[in-house]
Amino acid sequence: MNDLILKTAAELVDALAAGETTSVELTQVHLDRIAAVDGDATAGVHAFLHVDAEGALAQAAESDARRAAGETRHLLDGIPIAVKDVLATQGLPTTCGSKILEGWIPPYDATVVRKVKAAGLPILGKTNMDEFAMGSSTEHSAYGPTRNPWDQTRIPGGSGGGSAAAVAAFEAPLALGTDTGGSIRQPGAVTGTVGVKPTYGGVSRYGLVALANSLDQVGPVTRTVLDSALLHELIGGHDPLDSTSVNQPVGAFVAAARQGAAGDLAGLKVGVIKELAGDGWQAGVMTRFAETVELLTGLGAEVTEIACPSFVHAMAAYYLILPAECSSNLAKFDAMRYGLRVVPEGDPSAETVMRATRDAGFGDEVKRRIMIGTYALSSGYYEAYYGQAQKVRTLISRDFAAAFEQVDVLVSPTSPTTAFPLGDKLDDPLAMYLQDLATIPANLAGVPGISVPAGLADEDGLPVGFQVLAPALADDRLYRVGAAVEAALTTRWGGPILSQAPTLGGAR
Repeated sequence: MNDLILKTAAELVDALAAGETTSVELTQVHLDRIAAVDGDATAGVHAFLHVDAEGALAQAAESDARRAAGETRHLLDGIPIAVKDVLATQGLPTTCGSKILEGWIPPYDATVVRKVKAAGLPILGKTNMDEFAMGSSTEHSAYGPTRNPWDQTRIPGGSGGGSAAAVAAFEAPLALGTDTGGSIRQPGAVTGTVGVKPTYGGVSRYGLVALANSLDQVGPVTRTVLDSALLHELIGGHDPLDSTSVNQPVGAFVAAARQGAAGDLAGLKVGVIKELAGDGWQAGVMTRFAETVELLTGLGAEVTEIACPSFVHAMAAYYLILPAECSSNLAKFDAMRYGLRVVPEGDPSAETVMRATRDAGFGDEVKRRIMIGTYALSSGYYEAYYGQAQKVRTLISRDFAAAFEQVDVLVSPTSPTTAFPLGDKLDDPLAMYLQDLATIPANLAGVPGISVPAGLADEDGLPVGFQVLAPALADDRLYRVGAAVEAALTTRWGGPILSQAPTLGGAR
């Protein structure tokens, strides 16, 4: 095994600058790692749906040529990256984990992909996901589940389990994910990686195949807080192609991460969310969370308990708002313009072709949410369901506003449990939905959040995530607190959490 794959993106930046390696070498060793451990739907991690070895190596060669000429485009120029398969990539398949888009190749790049390419990062390929980002386990992919690198009988979280697993398995140093109700942070928690949901509108959504427009957000998936800060500064910023994009300068996230790593949180006020604990929360998760809160106190932070009473209704509101928006968004997959087309026998009409195509192309979870959303938006039920859910959303935003008048950041466990076994919750949608209990409120209110590895649960030795939430446009606070937590826990655990992962494919 080449030790380069164990380095963080920031360390690889230094290695490139010092001439110790090349982008072609970095890209090749990660492609070799993918070949060694990724496998397919039946075995291996299965983090990738499509690997673009030829394209990635060509991009890497261009990066090396620029570096030789002293013309690097960005600090991360030459560092390989993986991209969640919900982001449009010109010339590469974008399936959203669904059969209805099998083989579709977009004619354009998502804005974040365009920025990554412009900065010179070779794209290794597209990562697996729950179909149209609907799920918490990446078991709802039409192309088979991704497996957790810590224990391949367990889920890697969802919907972005492919991106998280690729980073945790050292198949990529960086990845792009999307977070609609926790799909970056929850996979980060259960795979021992760092996942960030930026402020809504802080990163362009143009070219992201929408699940729920008012909830979706693109963000970084990495192994360290500093790496997330580096990637966030690259992909962030205003985009005139996205009407929800915030016209504000990109924050100084790297500086905040470096400040936090110094370990001084004196004067910072931290609120522990009262409602995100109790019955149903795994004991080992709560133990690691309590220890991490103690670390914050030791670093000089002032910790207090904060009540956010409307959070108990967040999941119910979310699972009305999200299906309503997804039922509208997925109406465009009508077998007439692009994607799969199934033509039934006999004398088919447009209606029967559409019905047959959607029946064959959409999975059970997508069909479930389309039906729920269509019902919630139907005449006579709109105000009783969707309208009431939007009122609850307002109450949740008010709870956040009131909390942030008292504290600088809020904290909670990222997920109620560690990674559960594959297949364990497929027949119980409600149990699956509960995995996003702690992450959903941030999406409903549009505030940013980060999940940082907090250690391993005593019961099963699997990763636990520590979530930090900040006010809208105060993403820099996530990086300051996240980096401080990361540094303190690295000292406590004698190294990064991922260094304690079991042997994977004989490569570690």
